[in-house]
Amino acid sequence: MQQANNEQMLQSLVSNIQASGLKQKLIFTFVIIALFRFGAQLPIFGINNEIFQALAAGNNMIGFLDLFSGGALGKVSIFALGIGPYITASIIMQLLAVIIPYLENLQKEEGEAGRRKIQQLTRQFTVILAFFQSFVFVTILSKLPGSIMFANKPLFFIGSMVALTAGAVMVMWLAELITEKGIGNGGSLLIFVGIISGIPLYTQRTATLVSQDPRLQLGIMALLLIFVATIIFIIVLHDAIRKVPIVSARRQVGNKVYGGQNSNIPFKLNPGGVMPIIFAVAILLFPATILGFVQQMNVSNPALKNVLETMSAFLNPSGISYYVIYFLLIVALTFFYASIIPNMQPKEIANNLKKYGSAIPGVKPGKPTADKLDEILSRLMFIGAIALGIIALIPTAASKITDITTLQGLGATSLIIMVGVALDFINQIKTHMLAKNYESFLKQEQ
Repeated sequence: MQQANNEQMLQSLVSNIQASGLKQKLIFTFVIIALFRFGAQLPIFGINNEIFQALAAGNNMIGFLDLFSGGALGKVSIFALGIGPYITASIIMQLLAVIIPYLENLQKEEGEAGRRKIQQLTRQFTVILAFFQSFVFVTILSKLPGSIMFANKPLFFIGSMVALTAGAVMVMWLAELITEKGIGNGGSLLIFVGIISGIPLYTQRTATLVSQDPRLQLGIMALLLIFVATIIFIIVLHDAIRKVPIVSARRQVGNKVYGGQNSNIPFKLNPGGVMPIIFAVAILLFPATILGFVQQMNVSNPALKNVLETMSAFLNPSGISYYVIYFLLIVALTFFYASIIPNMQPKEIANNLKKYGSAIPGVKPGKPTADKLDEILSRLMFIGAIALGIIALIPTAASKITDITTLQGLGATSLIIMVGVALDFINQIKTHMLAKNYESFLKQEQ
């Protein structure tokens, strides 16, 4: 009996996937991901990537960047810059939309046409950032003895910059294709795939470390338990909501009475999901890229050189200062991301409630409702932002306490991104299936 029920549920699931067009979207998403992984394995011509891989193994910053590119940076592939330029450009454009009235008008007043213009500006800015970052990257490569195996260095320099910029634009295009025609947020999903691809290497390093030092075996067990607990906290934070009760006024139309029902407005504790984490990492990596370029210029001034070294150490992922800034950025970006989400605007929600004759019990419509919602959302965002920041730091602290640093990069930022993106991916699949089922139901009713 149980087996028959399971088979029936499986058949129902398969039929829903077929009917909703979800199968085609999933196949399309996986094909794009496969193309992304293929491009990450194609090295730039004329590079001895073994030398750069050796540098990445001993440099925390490069290793951290390599993690988010799925190993493409270490291989010096055409996708070495990854999704970073696109994410950074998106952040800067969203910040500018708050400051520049023209961009704010495009975002809020001109609807879909305005958003397309902003998207086009973001793409153009991505090309500029990618060109700059490729210049920095190739300059660093040229300083490494034996890394360039091409006789004509000027031609190599120009060709590599063009290849890296084109690769970053290609990754941006793949991310947008997933968002538009596939399932999930393309940028987040490509970062997720990049992190997943690094897990075997992290596992191998950890296994080697533990086998060489048996006293760490207890530490790895404790660390894995902390990781599991962190995943649970991430899921709870992702799904936690605050329901604000709403009462609708009764309206009589003819002999029928409408409204008068109690409902609620659900506000997520963490409306930004993993985006504050991704934004925080991108913001921290951008000045680190500039510092890396300046340090390669062989600064002769001892005072300036000392300042650059101090700033570089300050932004190094292995230092405490990095994680203090990281925590503060997560908190600030959680508030910022919530402020640009349409369904998190107190004034607009209050106006809509007043328009449809609804209100919060005990609160007058209009400005008092907006003030009440603003108070609720401020407290909610504060709790969510602090919780997200603490969760981001727990695995890192655990890695340092247990002396198992081979999982440090994977444990902190990457763990939250992986779980958050996986949850968003699953929720989008569920939403897509429910929407299609609802459309089918309406057609049957008609």
